[in-house]
Amino acid sequence: MSETSVVVHADKDVLAQAVAARFIVRLIDAQAGRGTATAVLTGGRVAGAVYRAVRDLPARDAVDWSRVDLWWGDERFLPAGHPDRNETQAREALLDALPLDPARVHPMPASDGPDGDDAEAAAARYAAELAAAARPGNATLPHLDVLLLGVGEDGHVASVFPEHPVAYETRPVSAVRGSPKPPPVRITLTLPTLNTAEDVWLIVTGKDKAAPVSMALEGAGPVQVPCAGVHGVDHTVWLLDRDAAENVHPRFRSLR
Repeated sequence: MSETSVVVHADKDVLAQAVAARFIVRLIDAQAGRGTATAVLTGGRVAGAVYRAVRDLPARDAVDWSRVDLWWGDERFLPAGHPDRNETQAREALLDALPLDPARVHPMPASDGPDGDDAEAAAARYAAELAAAARPGNATLPHLDVLLLGVGEDGHVASVFPEHPVAYETRPVSAVRGSPKPPPVRITLTLPTLNTAEDVWLIVTGKDKAAPVSMALEGAGPVQVPCAGVHGVDHTVWLLDRDAAENVHPRFRSLR
């Protein structure tokens, strides 16, 4: 059973710094236990702030970045290098500054990649890449130490949107068409895949996210509020600023 905790920080800047430090420690711990570490990255403004904070922390050098595997939770299906791609954001904010092994960095396919504009084929390609890295005893997915997620104003996570067909999807990776948030075509890990990570961290800032955060913590359904449907195998951590936490019942809170 996953242990759920809620940590509230004073503001979004303090939150980004705290999440960055926590992320570095989590990777160090994973490498101490298994020799390698695997993280799933997300996109959005708060993610960009976290990545820049990781880049600027001297403690980042305690991680052996050549033994870190990186995947993405979702991606906007746009050409490689497009500024709206989550991969582009992560590379500019952090990855280009790290001594990563390129073979361990697994961006989702772009719309000008080998599958062209066929998002379904691109999703299947990413599923095959995940399967090729699968852990012993699991035919489809690698070991995922920590998975980072933002939360949308509507409660979406990755590109799993409320009441959208992708919320019911059971395949590891799915194309998303008709996204209510532009661009309309995306690729995403599905809820069952997100829930295979040891740790799931939901990183949320702003008053406009307060409603879905509180609804998820109070037990909303995952189709109506997808962020309610993600849980780490071991730990589910809500990392909030005070604005995002304004509707959270005090019994859930741990203030920092």
